[in-house]
Amino acid sequence: MDDLLIQRRLSLPVSTGSAAALQPAPVPAAQQEAAGEGMSFLQVFEQLQSQSSTLTFSKHAAQRLEQREIELSPSRLERLSEGVRIAKQKGLNDTLIIVDDSAFVVNTGAGKVITGLQGLSGRVITNIDGTVIV
Repeated sequence: MDDLLIQRRLSLPVSTGSAAALQPAPVPAAQQEAAGEGMSFLQVFEQLQSQSSTLTFSKHAAQRLEQREIELSPSRLERLSEGVRIAKQKGLNDTLIIVDDSAFVVNTGAGKVITGLQGLSGRVITNIDGTVIV
């Protein structure tokens, strides 16, 4: 087949279901970028990932942080978030993240701090699958 016919067939939308559900075919990202419109898939993915990377604290964790007088300054919170990002990249799920003299057990999949610890000497920490020191 000639190239024009192949290109034309490749650009036709493939649809299943009823005709009412048909929507126009999306414009390829290469064409969008060439026209200066929209964002690439990678840009959209990174934007969504950064939005979902905000940490939350379980009720238990909030109580422990208050009880153990663990201060979370903006810089420490940023380092904790960086530790969560590193743990996600490595495929860790329940992670011990050590920031200065404090440690936090974090479920990286949910982005939730489970508990906080101060003074790690002599402690045994279980049910984790990795440790990140930041």
